[in-house]
Amino acid sequence: MLANFDWFDCLIISLYLQINKNLMPMFQTVEKPIERSPLRRLLGREFYILKRKLKWYLGGIPYAKVDKMYKCDNLLIEHKSTLLRKLKDVDMHLQYNKITNLKLAIAPIDGVVIKPGETFSIWRMVGRPSARKGYKTGMMIHNGKVREGVGGGLCQLGNLIYWMALHTQLTVTERWRHSFDVFPDVNRTIPFACGATLAYNYIDLQLKNNTDKTFKINLWIDDEFLHGSIYCDHSAEFVYEVYEKDHRIVKQSWGGYTRHNQIWRKSIDIQSGVEKHEFIVANDAIMMYNPLLDCK
Repeated sequence: MLANFDWFDCLIISLYLQINKNLMPMFQTVEKPIERSPLRRLLGREFYILKRKLKWYLGGIPYAKVDKMYKCDNLLIEHKSTLLRKLKDVDMHLQYNKITNLKLAIAPIDGVVIKPGETFSIWRMVGRPSARKGYKTGMMIHNGKVREGVGGGLCQLGNLIYWMALHTQLTVTERWRHSFDVFPDVNRTIPFACGATLAYNYIDLQLKNNTDKTFKINLWIDDEFLHGSIYCDHSAEFVYEVYEKDHRIVKQSWGGYTRHNQIWRKSIDIQSGVEKHEFIVANDAIMMYNPLLDCK
């Protein structure tokens, strides 16, 4: 219903919310994105890349390493995502280049073992994507616009690993949500915004093992899908279900539409049957298409 409000409705709602602060979660306000200059983006990006590298090497954090020989026999979750999707106004050659990029990115991650107390970081293992390493031009999103860039398409890897991690006892210590909802849902099988965006190296996905168990992540690609699995050296203690609450679309005062939801997780103790519901994260994304149109 909120999607049908005009600018005057939004103004009245905004004034009303100033008086009734407790209603703010229902009518989420999102500022219109600011376009930075190319120089400022470049300098800012390199500053944060250097800052993250210093944390890697001086932070004293024990990071997970690949050990293909390590045995973890208990499968916790296996998932796959489609490699090629026909997207409006996106050249398919970017999709094929994405497959090359994904193959290069999963090679140094496949078989990573996360022991107790260790942290898994995608970018620390993958390194900086570059043409010299064989990465190709793929699709990237900047301020809600599709553009091309070397190493584009690796967000699919972040999405896959994040979704799998939510079905384990691994703790997500760093995850960045997608700020834009660029394309309409097409054959969606999981809740909106259950992914993790990536940008080398300061927008990372990191998982920490706060348990006394050891976990292993396997990744592979076939002709149709990017596959992943997480194994453990102990049998599963919980069954997980990830679901969304409070999904809504809001028309903002500046004219655009935004999409919101909350991600929750239900865990069931296999031995006792005790059920627990846990809030995971709230998502807010600027929609780059009109939600009132029939998008098929």
